[in-house]
Amino acid sequence: MRYRPLGTSGIDASIVGLGTAAIRPGDTDDNGFVNAIRAAIDEGVTLIDTAPSYGWGHSEEVVGKAIEGRLDQVVIATKCGVWWEDERGSYNGVKDGKANRVSLRPDTITIEVENSLRRLGVDTIDLLQCHKPAIPPEETPIPETMGCLMELKDQGKIRAIGVSNVSLEQLDAYREAGDLATDQFRYSMILRDREADILPYCSEHNIATLTYWSLEQGLLTGKVGLDRVFSENDFRNTAGEWLPWFKLENRQRLLDMFAGWADLTEKYDCTIAQLAIAWTAAQRGATHVLCGIRTVEQGIQNAGAGALELEANEIQRLRDDLIALGDPV
Repeated sequence: MRYRPLGTSGIDASIVGLGTAAIRPGDTDDNGFVNAIRAAIDEGVTLIDTAPSYGWGHSEEVVGKAIEGRLDQVVIATKCGVWWEDERGSYNGVKDGKANRVSLRPDTITIEVENSLRRLGVDTIDLLQCHKPAIPPEETPIPETMGCLMELKDQGKIRAIGVSNVSLEQLDAYREAGDLATDQFRYSMILRDREADILPYCSEHNIATLTYWSLEQGLLTGKVGLDRVFSENDFRNTAGEWLPWFKLENRQRLLDMFAGWADLTEKYDCTIAQLAIAWTAAQRGATHVLCGIRTVEQGIQNAGAGALELEANEIQRLRDDLIALGDPV
């Protein structure tokens, strides 16, 4: 495993991190997730990303169970800003049956941090990220939000500050307002638009990046074949409407491209997923790659990508193939 700094925070974290959005009450195997997280930690993964809104506190509780007795081995990243306890903030719709709001007010953030500390079983959160930008009608000014986060940092409740899903303009405003360490956003081999703005900005200003969906919900593992049928309650069942790469004709194009990488998977004794993770982590400005896991095998496999370093000509070769692949039909 390789490790990189989280910006100027003084914290180093594994370049492969764990995403835990899939941990929800009722339809998941909590013990399976605990074992998967611990297996990844054993393989050198230190960065674990969660959020209060993942399972409405359940993900943080399961992560807390998994890291019990291992606090010196992990860097815990959680979030604030998605609020559901009362009417403060701006309405944000319904998720997993619960109406929620976006609130980046200092009073709700302070409550969220105390709740996260309790659920995770830690005294300090290594990285606290604003989950989403403020939305109308209650758009808390960024300096006000950042002032609260800086105060929490001074109090020792958090060690570093990050943002997620922000525009370039919002990112710049956060950086101007305080000590910004990280930015989290969606980025993958087949969704590279952030190369035009966010990635170069973060590289220039020494802001670490946490990319999510870098395996595109399994598409970039090479294991989603034409015969794969998703369950009725799996969002990928109808994802072709808004994730067109899941359409059968586009899956075939991806599988054909992966077949052309057989010499690289043989050379490095790696999987397509590991190749995709390694390529992502090799891009300018891309410092840390979050990967969701459900099983011990996935935890071990994803961690293995953290030691894979592609040669410069191979990185360019894969990019050339992606450019030739073009857009989904």
